[in-house]
Amino acid sequence: DVFGLGRVDECATLRQQLPSFDEAGGIESDREDNNDANENDDDGEDGDEEEEEDFDGLGDDFQQSDNETTDSGCGLDSENKATLERVRINTREDHIRGTTAGSVQATDRLMKELKDLYLSDSYKGGCYTVDLVNDCLYEWNVKLKRVDPDSPLGMDLKKLKEKENKDYILMNMTFKDSFPFTPPFVRVVCPVISGGYVLSGGAICMELLTPQGWSSAYSLEALIMQISATLVKGKARIQFGASSMVAYSLRRAQHSFKSLVQIHEKSGWYTPPKEDG
Repeated sequence: DVFGLGRVDECATLRQQLPSFDEAGGIESDREDNNDANENDDDGEDGDEEEEEDFDGLGDDFQQSDNETTDSGCGLDSENKATLERVRINTREDHIRGTTAGSVQATDRLMKELKDLYLSDSYKGGCYTVDLVNDCLYEWNVKLKRVDPDSPLGMDLKKLKEKENKDYILMNMTFKDSFPFTPPFVRVVCPVISGGYVLSGGAICMELLTPQGWSSAYSLEALIMQISATLVKGKARIQFGASSMVAYSLRRAQHSFKSLVQIHEKSGWYTPPKEDG
C-alpha cells in the first residue's frame, strides 16, 4: 500500500485512537478545609467538561463563518451545512466509542477544507462535486464535471454524456491522519483515460501529490483545479469501450504510484518551460 493507505471501501483501516486530551488542572479555592472533598469533585467535573469542549470544537469554525454570511447566496446551503454538522456529530460519537478515524489535527483541517470547498466559486460554478464515502471525512469522491470545453477532454465529456449519461470524471481521495503534512492519495476511478499523466490503475503522475512536492499550505480546492488543468494539458482522452482488463483499481493505482515515486526520487522531476504552462 502507498503511504500505508488501506482499501477504499474499508474506511475502518484508517481508524486509530485520537490522542487523549489533558484534563484541567486543579482549581484554587478559598473555601475552608472541611469543603476540600467537594472541591476535588468539582475539579474532576471541570476537567471532563474541558475535554468535551476541546473535541466539540472540531470543525466548529464553519458554524461561525456561516453565521457571518448574509442571505446574498455567499453562505453554505442547507445540504452542505447539514453534511458538516453530521460529520461533526459522528466524529464526536466515534471519539466517545474509541473508534475515531484519524487525528484531531487532520480532522480539524479536513473540516475546514470541506467548508472552504462548499463556499468556493469553483464548487458553486459546477466545476466539481464532493461526496464523503460513507460519511467518512478521510475519504472523498470528487466528480470533475467541467474542464476546458474546447479541449479534447472537454469534447469527450460531452460524448460521454450522450453515450453513457455520465458527465464527469470520478476521482477518489484518501487522507492519512498526518494530513495536511502528507498529501492525499488521489486516483481516477472512471472512466479509463489515456494521456493526461494518468498511470495504469488510475494514479496521477504529479510531483504535487508526492511527499517531496507537497506542502501543508496547499488547499484541496487548488489541488482539484490543478489536477483538472493537468489532465487538459496532458491531452487526456476518454477511452470509450475500454475492456474490463484495463479497468482501474486501488491496488494497481497504489503499485504504479509507488513505482513512480521511486523513479523520480532517483531521477528528479522535469520542470517544463514557463511558456508551456
